[in-house]
Amino acid sequence: MASSNGVTGATLPDVRTLSPTDVSQHLEGIAERGYTIVQDAIEDDLLDDLVDRLHRLEVDLGIVPARNDFEGSHTVRIYNLLVHGTAFERVPVHPNVLPIVEGVLDAQCLISSLSSIAICAGETPQPIHADDQLMPIPKPHPSTVCNSMWALTDFTEANGATRLIPGSHLADHSPTYGQRYDSIPAEMPRGSVLIWHGSLWHGGGANTISDRRIGLAMNYCAGYVRQQENQQLGIPISIAAGFGERLQQLCGYSVYMGLIGHIDKHDPIELLQGERAHSMVWD
Repeated sequence: MASSNGVTGATLPDVRTLSPTDVSQHLEGIAERGYTIVQDAIEDDLLDDLVDRLHRLEVDLGIVPARNDFEGSHTVRIYNLLVHGTAFERVPVHPNVLPIVEGVLDAQCLISSLSSIAICAGETPQPIHADDQLMPIPKPHPSTVCNSMWALTDFTEANGATRLIPGSHLADHSPTYGQRYDSIPAEMPRGSVLIWHGSLWHGGGANTISDRRIGLAMNYCAGYVRQQENQQLGIPISIAAGFGERLQQLCGYSVYMGLIGHIDKHDPIELLQGERAHSMVWD
């Protein structure tokens, strides 16, 4: 399989790389239900490294819960993770996730946000919402957002697995914030990844036990949509210059359809790599 991060026939330790048939089946699930779960997607060494790094960041940065009903009063969130080490660079371009996201959006999609979400004991359910709820366009519509949740620990109903309303991505409206809706838990073992259409109604679950539910929210948007986190200003150029080219493009150092995002008819990736020959829509 030729994956979108430029690795051809890549094999991952501990996991099986998705085949084109696998990707198609996951895309069918997203089209029908609004979501899919890729089990055994992430290799163990990466999972261990990410959990360790998140723990150290929480301590070093003094991260505490935000204490609002959306982010949670018992939930630890760390944002802008791409500035915090090379392990996080492996997340956006992972060959068992990115091809599915590209199938929902397209190959010119962008990173919208990369953050961690650790739901701790005593957390209450997050209000049901859609990730594209603030976009003022009629529904249903083609996906402008495709998001994913990496399970760095087991996700169970008891520890706060993401709550989903299957098929809600086809609704002609967004949920009413704060209203209760019937939902199901996206239970999945450690190393799995939940991927969903941005219109899907969902929310974090309640954690009724002592164990943390730790996940990575790896979110993407279409190349013509403004990103949730400003990747170009949030990530110093000195760090972005060391990224692989596909990751640089995902961060927004790219031009969508030969037009959107250019700088005086030049591709912004030249800020990282030097001047190159690129075709624009006018050419």
